[in-house]
This record gives sequence, structure tokens and C-alpha cells, in this order.
Amino acid sequence: MIELKSTKDLARLRRLALSSQGLLQTSPFGSGLAGARKAVSYLGYVQIDTISVVERAHHHVLHSRVPKFDPSMINKMLIEGDIFEYWSHAAAFLPIDDFRFSLPYKHAIKSGQTHWNKNPDRKLMAELLERVRTEGPLRSRDVETKVSNRAGWWDWKPAKKALEQLFMEGDLMVKDRVGFQKNYDLTERVLPSTTNITMPSMEEFVTHMVDQQLRCHGAVSLKGLTYLRRNTALRNAVKSLVNERLAQGVLEQVQLSSGEVYFIETGALERRLPNLSNRLQILSPFDNSVIQRDRLKHLFQYDYQIECYVPEAKRKYGYFSLPLLFRGEFIGRMDCKAHRKIRLLEIKFLHLESNVGQQGFDDDQIINAFLEAIDSFCQFQQCDSVSLTAVNPKRLTLSLQSRLNAI
Repeated sequence: MIELKSTKDLARLRRLALSSQGLLQTSPFGSGLAGARKAVSYLGYVQIDTISVVERAHHHVLHSRVPKFDPSMINKMLIEGDIFEYWSHAAAFLPIDDFRFSLPYKHAIKSGQTHWNKNPDRKLMAELLERVRTEGPLRSRDVETKVSNRAGWWDWKPAKKALEQLFMEGDLMVKDRVGFQKNYDLTERVLPSTTNITMPSMEEFVTHMVDQQLRCHGAVSLKGLTYLRRNTALRNAVKSLVNERLAQGVLEQVQLSSGEVYFIETGALERRLPNLSNRLQILSPFDNSVIQRDRLKHLFQYDYQIECYVPEAKRKYGYFSLPLLFRGEFIGRMDCKAHRKIRLLEIKFLHLESNVGQQGFDDDQIINAFLEAIDSFCQFQQCDSVSLTAVNPKRLTLSLQSRLNAI
């Protein structure tokens, strides 16, 4: 057991975690379409999200790691069979090479071991499947229904529920997206012929999970390895594999001063890691590096919550605040909105953490890094100008506003 007692030791572990996420390097996976392919393959998933106050999460995650990434590249990867859409811990784009590891969940839903919809309409599902088979790809909006008076987003029309059930059971796949609309087709017509469709054993599945998490996170916990997975047998199998690798000396334990235990590959802390730069990164709330909030709090002492699901009166930082990463530390968050029609990025609230000064960063250093990041972020949002309403600490307001006006 390695006990991390010093600030220097903790900083080293953080660098390992961020480097494993591809966030310390300028171009860890290459650029453009080829870089995007490598990024998805390496990360294991990119979460899909519907919120569009700024560019959607799946675009944002790749923009943070892949120079010259363009949002249209995701649909191109779908069409060309590089990635597929399914469920990870949430809706996600996944590398096609990992397709077989989606099969256990599909089987569990189809066999009734796990419920997606509690009472799926099998008759309607069969009719829709036959329609897709004979007429070709289908969007839920293309299906006429007599159902009216829907109360909200949770009260989907029966046809949409049936299509989603067929998708989750594996009979249909998302062929591509038209706008943000899924276009469903038969799995056998979408899946590349070279894809491995062998059902993995529990041992194979667990080995895949542990290897993937170690690769893209560097330091993992038992809770993080099975993040949002409630399968008891899976959790027990993961714990057994970790214990086996500890006994073999392949893994070692690292204990934080707060008592939390993480697992790393033996010798990982002695590896050569990328140097820290003065590049500030504006990340998505659903970025792979921040989605496990407990891990983020333990490793970085960064208490982060997305507040779009919090009643407005109770929000502290704003509807959709974005984490700010600088020199290996999460130094703040920014609530903003892209007004695309007038090409304006509105920064509603920029908040810097209270311990920023203790981390050794001065105002000018942070302002310069932030302005450079905003310039790039504006281009990504297709915005030409920036407005800033509020800043904490307030002393930075005038300096930032005047310099942002020059962008």
C-alpha cells in the first residue's frame, strides 16, 4: 500500500489520471477524423447528451482532445462503422471493436432479467421490426400514432417506446442521425461484417472493463470500476480480479490522506508523464474525466455538480456550468450559453475556486490562459463575440470584461 501523504505525491497521481484521459497532451490521439476515431477507441465511450446550451457533450469531449475535430465527424464514424450507439452507464457512442461487450446487457433486457420498459408492447415491436425490414431505416417521428394528450417527455408515444426497446434488445441499431434524430435499421444491415459478435464470458467482460478503466483513468477504485452498474455478480467478479492482480503484483494500492483507496498499475507513478502547460481547458459536465463526481472530489478536491436538474432558486453556479482545468488542477467553473443566431457566447457566471491562490496561480496567469481558451471555445461554438455578466472574485471583472470585448 502506497500512502500519499505529501502534496507532491498527490499531484503526481493527478497527473497520471489526467494524462490517462488525454488531457495533458496537445494532440494525444492525432487530429481530425483519424484522431476522433482513436479517441473514442481509447476512452471506451463518449457520452451523448441532449442539452444544447453549448455544443452537445459528445462533441465537446472530442473537441477537448482532438485538434481540428468537427461535430459532423461523429455521424461519419457512425455511417462508416467505426463506432456504434448504445448504453454504457448512459447513452453513448462506443468503439465498434467493443460491440460484443454490449451483448450481455442486450440479452438481459431481451430475456427479462433486466427491464428497460416494464411492459413492452411485443405486438407493436414485431410490426415495427417488419416495417424496418421491408421499408428500410425508420425514425420514431416517421411513425404515425393515434395517441394524444402526452403529459411530458417521460410519456413517450408507444411507437417510440417500441423502437427504443428493439434498440436496447439489439434487434435495431442506430444507422445514423438526421439532426439529433436517431435513424434505426436492422442490426444485421448496420453492423460491419467483420465485427466480433461472440457473447463474452463473465471473465472476459470483467477483464475488458478493468483493462479499459485502468487505461483511460490511470487510477481506479472498486466503486468507479462498476460505476452505475448494479449487477452484484459483476461487482463481485471485478473485486475478485482486482484482488488477483494485487496478489500477482500487477496492481498496487494507493491510499489518499483522506483514506480512499485507488488501484494503479505497478510502477505507474514512476512513469514519465507529460509536463503541465499553461493551457486552460473548458470541459463538458459529462466529460469522461469528471463524470464520476466522487472520484473527482477525492482526487482533486473539486466538488462539482451539474445544476440544470436543480431548481433555479437553489443553483449556486448556474444552469450548465463547465469545469475549468488548469495546470493539473480544477480551478473553477463557467456557466455560459451560446446564442447561435447572433453568434454570441454569453458567460453568465465565471467562478474561480477559493483555493486558486493557494495553488500558486496569480491573476494575470489565469486571465491570460482563460482568454486564450475562450478564443478557441468561441470558434467551437460558432460565436464571434463574448459577453461576461458576473465573476467571482469580483476584482477580476473589469479586467476580464475589457479584454473579452477585444475578442
